[in-house]
Amino acid sequence: MAKKAVPDDIIDEVLERFESVGLVDDAQFASLWVEGQQRRMKSGRVLRQELRRKGVDDDVISAALQETSDDADYTAALAFAAKRARSMTGLAPEVRYRRLAGALARRGFSSGLCHRVVHEVTDEGEEFDDPDRG
Repeated sequence: MAKKAVPDDIIDEVLERFESVGLVDDAQFASLWVEGQQRRMKSGRVLRQELRRKGVDDDVISAALQETSDDADYTAALAFAAKRARSMTGLAPEVRYRRLAGALARRGFSSGLCHRVVHEVTDEGEEFDDPDRG
């Protein structure tokens, strides 16, 4: 509204009215955002960043993320990797591992979780644990 040169007092009045009827609720928005984005298989770290960019307060974000289960990142990463792995069956094991781990990392999952999930999904992760491997 400010971009449309609406006076500040009118903006305040409209926002107060929206809040009073429940149309502006950052906590509900954050909670719904987290719920929806988890189905899109993103990490909690990425969800936090997205909500910050949308102007949601850190306390509200933390509360919304606390509502998720402790293993939400693991569950989301495993679902994503399993889905993605189905299309990679013809690839060499090291290529499949690299692509899956990279895709998980781009969704904000930690390297340890990426390794664990790729190992579980492909049953090939032990090939990449060998310290003698160059």
